Amino acid sequence: MTMKQAISNEDMLARIEKIEERNKRVEVDKKWEGSWTRKLVIMFLTYIVVVTYLFVIGNDSPWINAIVPPFGFLLSTLAVGRLRVWWQSRLLR
Repeated sequence: MTMKQAISNEDMLARIEKIEERNKRVEVDKKWEGSWTRKLVIMFLTYIVVVTYLFVIGNDSPWINAIVPPFGFLLSTLAVGRLRVWWQSRLLR
């Protein structure tokens, strides 16, 4: 084995390790995107922002009226997930 081949093999192993590390990060990102923790955090933050806005504009029932946007978000994530599966299945045919 020549010196050039040894360096190439070392470079190749380093590149493979970097790719494997990147794949792990991508898998974790994908899990976060679909996690209930993320959905609940977004729902909570949306609720707080909408309640604040409704208080500022003088809404009569901000605590109740602010429930609509977070649940709209939740329903959209449930529907979009199924739509995504259907869309992906069409591409894989």
